[in-house]
Amino acid sequence: MGPTVNPQPTMKPTTLLPGPQPTAARPTTLGVLGGGQLGRMFVHAAQAMGYAVAVLDPDPASPAGRVADVHIATAYDDEQGLAQLMQRCEAITTEFENVPAAVLGTLAAQRPVAPHAQAVAVAQDRSAEKAHFAACAARTGVGPAPHAIVRSPADLQRLDDALLPGILKTARLGYDGKGQVRVQHRDELAAAWQRLGQVPCVLERRLPLRDELSVIVARGADGTLVALPVQRNVHRDGILAVAEVGDGAVDPTLAQQALEATQAITAELHYVGVLCVEFFVVDDGSPSGALVVNEMAPRPHNSGHHSIDACDVSQFELQVRTLAGLPLVTPRLHSAAVMLNLLGDLWWRDGVAVTPDWARVLALPGVHLHLYGKLDARPGRKMGHLTITAPTLAQARDVARTAATLLGLPPWR
Repeated sequence: MGPTVNPQPTMKPTTLLPGPQPTAARPTTLGVLGGGQLGRMFVHAAQAMGYAVAVLDPDPASPAGRVADVHIATAYDDEQGLAQLMQRCEAITTEFENVPAAVLGTLAAQRPVAPHAQAVAVAQDRSAEKAHFAACAARTGVGPAPHAIVRSPADLQRLDDALLPGILKTARLGYDGKGQVRVQHRDELAAAWQRLGQVPCVLERRLPLRDELSVIVARGADGTLVALPVQRNVHRDGILAVAEVGDGAVDPTLAQQALEATQAITAELHYVGVLCVEFFVVDDGSPSGALVVNEMAPRPHNSGHHSIDACDVSQFELQVRTLAGLPLVTPRLHSAAVMLNLLGDLWWRDGVAVTPDWARVLALPGVHLHLYGKLDARPGRKMGHLTITAPTLAQARDVARTAATLLGLPPWR
């Protein structure tokens, strides 16, 4: 069965320039694999800059597909769908890391693709990702947590007892806390590996965590790199709940170390596009703690959503710029900000569907509501976010805590 495509005239490739071409009837078209909320916000940013956008996603009601100029509703590896995408677009990106890396390689033979397939392949496999982080640590001193790869029963037997208690994570297709099991001792470890289907896994030693940070950078094909301010993050059940940015959010020394580590990780991959690297702050007895690199996402990230309202250049505009080959400028943070993730749980109370009281929340100063256009609210599903901006982080936190109370969200420190 062929792809379902919103009716649009066929477009010939043009030189990649910002905005509508003066000699063409239509604007340059950019492509994105994936129709989720990150793709939706990319579409909005690209359209604001004068581009048309084609989305390839199998869901006919995907958030990004519903706002795109063209929606190609096929599987990510559908040959006809990919041919349609290449025919219509001058350059192509992805909004999530689990698109088949081989597909990006196929597209790259015909069109500029950012990020490239090799970088995405590394991010898709925790064992390859850990190896990359360890190699970069020789330059920066910031490496991954102590870990080991588990591919066989023999690997389980060879594991160092020092890695327990630990967290067993599937090497592939794990995100938002999925594919992870906490283990205390060897018997639990063996049972956890069985529960995860005996697929390749990574066992990481559990560390005394003090905090979590993320760094979002954009790197151009010429090697130019710019970064958003370093964010402090709070997770619940493996899902980002709160992100804070502004003076006082992150220790300046740790922020600089995290930025330098991210620069090395990005450069070694010859990365082009937007990349997020997440870090743990480990309690090592020092005043500020020590950094450990956790994982990377080859795309914009939930923790960077504040940039839409708190910066003069958002992470999604940076994604457009890297894809289109436009100049990269360092985003300026004009307001401190707190971002609250809005999960589908908010739309349910005692098993009854409800609508959150947005009117009371929007009556608070500096509150910006972003809903993703998802038609089905499910527990744990990301439905939107609130960004609260203010002149100082203390003020933003005060309003954010009031908003959280109104919505029934739990407190955070």
